[in-house]
Amino acid sequence: MKIIRLVLLILHFGILFLLIGVLLNAYIPPKIFPWFNLLSLGFPLLITGYILLTFFWIFSWKKRAFVFMFVGLFFLNPVKRWVNYSTDKKEVANLKIVTFNIKGGKFGLENINRFVNDQNADIVLIQENADLEYHFNGLKKDFKNPVVGTYSKYRTVAHKELFQGMYSEEFNAFAEYTDIEIKGKIYRIINTYLQPFKFEKSMVKLNGNSQQDEQKVKGIIKRLIPAFKMHQEQIEIIRRSIDESPYPVILTGDLNSVPNSYEYYHLGKGLNDVFFEAGKGSGTSFHDYKYPLRIDFVFVSPSIKPVSYHVDRSIKLSDHFPVIATFRLE
Repeated sequence: MKIIRLVLLILHFGILFLLIGVLLNAYIPPKIFPWFNLLSLGFPLLITGYILLTFFWIFSWKKRAFVFMFVGLFFLNPVKRWVNYSTDKKEVANLKIVTFNIKGGKFGLENINRFVNDQNADIVLIQENADLEYHFNGLKKDFKNPVVGTYSKYRTVAHKELFQGMYSEEFNAFAEYTDIEIKGKIYRIINTYLQPFKFEKSMVKLNGNSQQDEQKVKGIIKRLIPAFKMHQEQIEIIRRSIDESPYPVILTGDLNSVPNSYEYYHLGKGLNDVFFEAGKGSGTSFHDYKYPLRIDFVFVSPSIKPVSYHVDRSIKLSDHFPVIATFRLE
């Protein structure tokens, strides 16, 4: 039994070391050391293992349980970025936003039109738009590009493509900002689609053949690492539009990255994660690989008060679920 406990103790410290590596994404960019960003994808599994082992020490009446419990408190906020239980807000919302990666409309334009119109949103942000024309009641899109679309019922003051001229078969990322006047005040709405990994299900599905599975894992890593480094460059461009904005910012979209990643920490710097502030339950929004992934986000300036955040899993119009958020604007 002592040997088993020793093995479990070493395992517990190993998991703790990896969890600390996840937190280092706030400081170390992928171009210097991309492996910390890779760990962010495994955070749900790592923290689950850490909690289970902590309970093992509790039930074993070991003093080390208190040490692991205390250290575990440092991971409370990282956990809440995946699973959260916020209290109901007292504010009354006066702005509703929907952000949705619609997979290029492959699941039917009519169904997407119907869903969005049922939401009666003020602003709708689409990713993987493929320049399709939707008919959203009372909403218009003033500018076209091949990947993202910003639809609003309010007046557009200014617009800029942040990755202008960079779109190609290899470079699929896109971002734009639209300055919109809402109730007499201007807000900067940033619609983002960071570089995708271009996975197919067959690439990530392990079949039990050790040699083939090993090659698949290597192939996955070969796709992830270059994309992480491209994300760093894209984030630098988006950050400038945030830092230089004279207006409050609402940043939305498909980041192709998860909470506690380099992308999450650096895009969300100085902004509030709306799920963290107002979300309930799981924030996961991508369901195609049977692994919990939260890659669709809404961040806002502190002056914008989140009221609610909801991932609508009742419909399957894409490989993503739509995110619906409401706010109180003064």
